[in-house]
Amino acid sequence: QVQLVESGGGLVQAGGSLRLSCTASGLTFDDYHMAWFRQAPGKERDCVSCIPWSAGTTYYADSVKGRFTISRDNAKNTLYLQMNSLKPGDTAMYYCAADLSSYRDCSGSRSRYNYWGQGTQVTVSS
Repeated sequence: QVQLVESGGGLVQAGGSLRLSCTASGLTFDDYHMAWFRQAPGKERDCVSCIPWSAGTTYYADSVKGRFTISRDNAKNTLYLQMNSLKPGDTAMYYCAADLSSYRDCSGSRSRYNYWGQGTQVTVSS
């Protein structure tokens, strides 16, 4: 049974930092492209960042470039998202997702992802 479990969310003031983690089980982690998505109330679930199984070329949404960094530790079956200079607009539920496709690169498209975590809430106060 595949499980993706996110942690590290919380309440932080604008300008602060958080580090999200996603621990995977029940799958061969280094076969999967991984991603972080977020969804604010009343909005679509959008990709924040993704990283291929090889930890090669990463993708970032324009809104987080230069502030967020995605990484993975395949030995620990764990995905990370370091979030700096947080803004109130970053407030959302953050989800990790796994994509077992044969594409070389990861994708920001929700349809590519086979497995999802339950999410961790990030709230940024002004």
